[in-house]
Amino acid sequence: MINCLKNLTGPTIAVFLARTMLGLVFFMAGWWKVFTLTPVVHAQNFFVDGFKDHWIPEWLLWALGVTIPPFELLAGLMLLIGLWTRLFASMTGLLLLLTTYGHALQQPLFDIDGHTFTRLALVIFVLMACENHDRLSLDAWRSKKEVAE
Repeated sequence: MINCLKNLTGPTIAVFLARTMLGLVFFMAGWWKVFTLTPVVHAQNFFVDGFKDHWIPEWLLWALGVTIPPFELLAGLMLLIGLWTRLFASMTGLLLLLTTYGHALQQPLFDIDGHTFTRLALVIFVLMACENHDRLSLDAWRSKKEVAE
């Protein structure tokens, strides 16, 4: 075990921890929304009821509210295992922009210091470091395999 860790650089460990933390946060949020709350209840409570007095059409609120929970579950899993990391980190970043806009519609001085800013910082770090330093991922394993072929 010590010999294995000896070969890992600080940036490799840092991006692994950041990617895994980001994946865990999205995976657990998605898990709860899919299997405990359910996507329909998520859509009704957080989208349809919350934005009925705004410009967004109800069909779009339903579509977003129902699809975000399984997306969070899938994105979290992919980040946890490090598969298509850039794609899923980018998509979670876009999701954070979308939800920030929604919160700002409801509350113009929305405070992003909680979950949003922390997740965004992890997304940015993972995106900046994943290609060069994420050796503990399926992406790295796949790229080594492709080079060997």
